[in-house]
Amino acid sequence: MAGQTPPGECPQCWQHAHDRNAHRGLKPREDCPQCVDHMVNGHPNLVPKSRWW
Repeated sequence: MAGQTPPGECPQCWQHAHDRNAHRGLKPREDCPQCVDHMVNGHPNLVPKSRWW
């Protein structure tokens, strides 16, 4: 697994970028529907950035 998502990052994007299993079922040159949805509609859930002040 990709580990814990860092602050300010999207958990899905982080997983899909760092976990080879996320796209395992796709054919060569096939787009991931979840990634395409994120590119079109943005990131619904970002990990909050920590406040140091």
